[in-house]
Amino acid sequence: MALTILNNIAALAAENQLNITSGNLNSTLAQLSSGSRINSGADDPAGLAIADGLQANVAALTQSASNATDGVGTLQVADGALSQVTTLLDRAVTLATEASNSGLSTAQSAALDGEFTAIKTEIDSIGNNTNYNGSQVFSSTPISVFLSDGTTSGSNTISAAPGTLSSNSLLGSAAAGTLAFTAAPASGDTIEFSDGTNTQTYTFEAGAAFTGAAGQVLIDPSTNPVTSLQNTEANLVAAVNGGTGAGTTYGALTPINKDVTASVSGTSIVFTATAAGNAVIAAGGAITPTVTSTAAAFIGTPFAAGSATSLTTANNAQSALTAITGAIATIAATRGTLGATVEQLQAASNVITVQTQNLTSAENNITAADIPSTVANLSQYSILEQTGISALSQANQQQQLVLKLLQ
Repeated sequence: MALTILNNIAALAAENQLNITSGNLNSTLAQLSSGSRINSGADDPAGLAIADGLQANVAALTQSASNATDGVGTLQVADGALSQVTTLLDRAVTLATEASNSGLSTAQSAALDGEFTAIKTEIDSIGNNTNYNGSQVFSSTPISVFLSDGTTSGSNTISAAPGTLSSNSLLGSAAAGTLAFTAAPASGDTIEFSDGTNTQTYTFEAGAAFTGAAGQVLIDPSTNPVTSLQNTEANLVAAVNGGTGAGTTYGALTPINKDVTASVSGTSIVFTATAAGNAVIAAGGAITPTVTSTAAAFIGTPFAAGSATSLTTANNAQSALTAITGAIATIAATRGTLGATVEQLQAASNVITVQTQNLTSAENNITAADIPSTVANLSQYSILEQTGISALSQANQQQQLVLKLLQ
């Protein structure tokens, strides 16, 4: 090769190779300092795209595992609350069985019914106050747990519905209606109850019109309108209940009213469905009240729903016992459903854990630097950089030899 001074080709070649070596050395140092083989899109565009997608999958799965844990916690809280409800209902079974004994006194039946009422109140409290992370557990809104790997096809929702929890929903409540009087009823006014099969009619009669016939109720003759209304109400209550009570003048029906009982509340009478009446309603029937008096009217929609759940009489207690047994079965079924959902969430969480591990491993294979190989490269490029600098120095000095030809 001719000796020239116009261009130093050897120096240019040495410089070019030195730049390549320096670039490789810098890339190797970046891999060692970060531990990652891909530190920019230029390092491996395709690998970077795949790795970023895998990282998104791992992020979604990690949060999904947390969602599953929260869901399990919520359902376990619900299960614990329902366990306590079962304990309360077990006690209610004891009370109802005892109250079904006809040998009890009125005071003893009232005491049993009082404890039973307290149990129902506690069930309502559990239903209203049980919460998880500030949200009510027992509601009409299902508990939904969203699980995803970050893709539409890899997403699903696991739901469970503890539902609302109340003593009425479990045991039923006695249906009732209110008859409000604005004045004393007139002779000939009637109140009729019909359940579609049985009809009970009560007719108000005054003075000589009252003969004591079946279903007749005497209008109290007192000149004081308040006293007259109060005593007339008492007569009607006694007629409905088939007992003396405060009122004594009525014509007894045979049999007495099977569908309702009555009690006085100020200028109103509250009619409460009996166990038989509530059974009619629970079966889809209705108790229809008809009033022919302008002095009285039913308020609201009476006898809308319910089933007898009191322990005040042996018959009511036996009906309540059936309702309590059914409630225990309902709670057991709900707990079974919640338990199955907990197992499903735990299984999903286990799958997510394994999936996260495998995806992390796949992402690691793409992005992680091979440290032994990278250290070897570091040694190689460090030596090449030193020899490159030496070669460039030699190339720069080579053209100075031409000067000797001019001496």
